[in-house]
Amino acid sequence: MNTAITWSLRLGFSKKQSISIEKLGIEKFLEQSFESKVDTSLPDCLKESPKTLAQLKEVREKIKNATSEEQKKLLKSQIKDANELRIWWLNKMKNEKFPLREKMTCFWHNHYVASIQKVKVNYWVYQHNMILRENAFGNFRELTKKVIHTNAMVRYLDNIDNRKGKLNENLSRELLELFTIGIGNYTEEDIKNGAKALAGLSLGEEEAIYRTRLQDDDEITYLGKTGKFKANDLIDIIFEQKQTSYFLTEKLLKWFIYDNPSEDIIHYYGDYFRQVDYEIQPLLIKIFTEEYEKNNAGSKIKDPLVFAFQLLEELEIEMPANIIIPFLKQQGMELFNQPNVKGWIGGNHWLTSQIYLQRNNAIDFLINGQNILGRRNKNVEMNSNEMSNDKRKPNLVFNSNGNHLTIIQELSNRLLFLVEEPIQKDMETILKYDFNPKSENAQTAVLRLFAYITKLPEFQLI
Repeated sequence: MNTAITWSLRLGFSKKQSISIEKLGIEKFLEQSFESKVDTSLPDCLKESPKTLAQLKEVREKIKNATSEEQKKLLKSQIKDANELRIWWLNKMKNEKFPLREKMTCFWHNHYVASIQKVKVNYWVYQHNMILRENAFGNFRELTKKVIHTNAMVRYLDNIDNRKGKLNENLSRELLELFTIGIGNYTEEDIKNGAKALAGLSLGEEEAIYRTRLQDDDEITYLGKTGKFKANDLIDIIFEQKQTSYFLTEKLLKWFIYDNPSEDIIHYYGDYFRQVDYEIQPLLIKIFTEEYEKNNAGSKIKDPLVFAFQLLEELEIEMPANIIIPFLKQQGMELFNQPNVKGWIGGNHWLTSQIYLQRNNAIDFLINGQNILGRRNKNVEMNSNEMSNDKRKPNLVFNSNGNHLTIIQELSNRLLFLVEEPIQKDMETILKYDFNPKSENAQTAVLRLFAYITKLPEFQLI
């Protein structure tokens, strides 16, 4: 596979940026990606959503006093807005000129999980998502402080139930286990004492705030330090621990390049991360520019976003976002709704026998002019224009001035990191020596070749 295509898939969601990477070079491409602006305008689907605590209280009262029919209607409206929020984000991923910020936002989204199903307030989930986007390339320590103070996080990890004399340890535990240093680098006593420091951190208007009557001001010992600590103090202490840099570096390497990064490479980049005081941008520059020079294609299984976007772009199909969303859900990558606090595990979990079958079916559906699910999903509303796009005929670009071998080579370079002799022979059997690329049925024949290639295990890797 062409190096620029490989990195376009890794740093975005499709091969769309490969030309920019080749033209600009990786360093200039990264520079422009980091300079990308953040659109802070509120999505239309949230304009009528409750935002203040008073508005939320009013909605709760309304639901409480409503008839069962009215309650169903209100619930349906909330679900619709949540799905519109997914559409809003998916469109950002599709349409950004430099999508690395959205790719990084998705990384943080899966690191600091706060699902819409449990948070239940769409506006809070949006606020959380925007903090991740705005600080995507910032400082890991400062981002952790911001995230811990979101209404979405204190609701998701039950810190609203954490108070003096009646501790809830969920947020304290995940702050250590999943957000910063990982299992084995703290004690149960640290979790208990961390819960004391976080007691009383509850819902506020724009962010979570401490409630004086609920907080615990006792002196505690946390990761070897003793004092009267609150949330930001805990995070500062955590970031003094060497393991913190390795924990995040490993996750970044897994997200972008290697499903199984070596200890050596984790420590190499982790040591640098600590040197730059947990600044994300210089770490990403170092990782991407150095790894770009290596022959490391085929080291990572494509997630459902990359798989879907790559197919749609290759076939030049403009599939509406509200069709792609149920496919992502089917594949186990529903935005704003990870299965649990650990998020999507990735790696081999993206290639179970069921997911692989679904992917192969999606290829057949798209080639046959159907949507990616093979049907119109009954839960998806589409206008007539979207429906016509949904049924759009695939168009696979290839050089019709070549022959069967040049076309096989062309598709291989775009789609596969490795072509072994048996695969080459199979492809030559599908696209025979007497193939005429200018014939009327040439597109159909090349689409058969495309179907074979994209169903290979090798296509699942980048």
